[in-house]
Amino acid sequence: MLRQRLSPALGVLTVATLIGCEPAVPNHSDKPGYSVTERSLHQISDDLATERTKSTIVTGGYIARIAAMDGALHSVIAIAPDAMAQAEASDARRAAGESLGPLDGIPILLKDNLDMVGMPTTAGSFALEKNFPERDSEVAHRLREAGVVLLGKANLSQFAGFRNTASFNGSTVGGSPKNPYDTTRSPAGSSSGSGVATAMSFAAATIGTETGGSIVGPSSVNGIVGMKPTIALVSRRGIVPISLNQDSSGPMTRSVADAAMILDVIAGTDPEDPWSKDADRHLQSYTDALDSNALQGTRVGVIRPTESDIDGVLELFEAALEVLTAEGAQLVSIPADELVDPRPEMRTILLQDFKVDLNAYLETTPSSVDVRTLADLIEFSSNDPREKMHTMDYWDDSEATTGGRSDDSYLAALESGRKLTRDEGIDRLLMQYDVEVLISPTGVPAPKIEPDGTPRAGPIPEGPRGTRPPGLTVVAAVAGYPLITVPMG
Repeated sequence: MLRQRLSPALGVLTVATLIGCEPAVPNHSDKPGYSVTERSLHQISDDLATERTKSTIVTGGYIARIAAMDGALHSVIAIAPDAMAQAEASDARRAAGESLGPLDGIPILLKDNLDMVGMPTTAGSFALEKNFPERDSEVAHRLREAGVVLLGKANLSQFAGFRNTASFNGSTVGGSPKNPYDTTRSPAGSSSGSGVATAMSFAAATIGTETGGSIVGPSSVNGIVGMKPTIALVSRRGIVPISLNQDSSGPMTRSVADAAMILDVIAGTDPEDPWSKDADRHLQSYTDALDSNALQGTRVGVIRPTESDIDGVLELFEAALEVLTAEGAQLVSIPADELVDPRPEMRTILLQDFKVDLNAYLETTPSSVDVRTLADLIEFSSNDPREKMHTMDYWDDSEATTGGRSDDSYLAALESGRKLTRDEGIDRLLMQYDVEVLISPTGVPAPKIEPDGTPRAGPIPEGPRGTRPPGLTVVAAVAGYPLITVPMG
């Protein structure tokens, strides 16, 4: 899949660090006659179109796999109660010659911070267990209109990892997801359940969200493809937010072609997300843009990490670069210190935005939800025995902010962050080195989890910038630019 790309304009590519191996959890769930194991979305779509299988068989196969194996992995919070009814409706449409398109009947899991009618949107917290939305999120709506079987909700780092400095890659509602390749290692976050579920063939694909690595991180360590679109190419309406300046939702799949297929459906302007007003101007068929010869003559900017080789990552990266060269790419080396760390700005932006954007989302929730503000959430989580075991320093710091999006320090951080990551960052590198895409390892192999079984994510640093150059993930996050990770091991 290294030779496929989503768009001629794609700006940033990272490669995952999972070393090829088989899942540690044994497979004993496929029903006779049709196996969903490691079957791509494209394959299932073709099989449905040619009547080699039915949506009810495919959906039942995924539900059986989840029931048989997810008890040890905690990647799925719940199955939609009407999942089989959705599949039956899809089969009926196809039988009548009224298919809604290539995704009709395809089961997809949503991260549990996307609103979906019929299921609560908890963001992994018992504070929102009564949050049964009256409308689908725009992403869920577009998928439903395309005939997708909305299979259920995937687990996540609570509130997409924005709760405390030592963020845990799990939730009080769904537990702590485990990496299926080695359950003693982290599945990364915050779209941890989505990454595990895709790797384990618990759905044909999943939808994740990213504010700063939450799609590409779990995709990397779970050996799948993860695509974070440009900010507001995909609507954020109906998604529990961190920051509208950085939040994005995108596909987590078994292949680049599968990701393109989903992006064809979920991308576009939504009047209820004003930030997306120009999205339709950039629409194309991402599937049609796939080209097996795309690397011929393409200049690729290569940013090598400054660290010594960690568990063979750089060796694998160099091997992946040889593949690109063999496919016709022209590699251009770019020093890692050409990028400046924007994380101090990101911290200021996220802390200010979280209070504003979360309060706006909570205003849209049903009256049955008692938590109406961030202050209410802090109070609930301080007193509920299921929630108060975890600290809330990000929430406390966000609640303490004043001035909203008019605050002088916030506006200065926005200006500085965009200058560092766009004008003096990605935009400059693309022009100065005359390259079409930047590539670097997504990260290091999945770290060992702590003795209590809870993976931990690193904090957003405060104070002076570190001496260690930032990765492309954080730079693209603050810039609002697209990012994709593909397996390289």
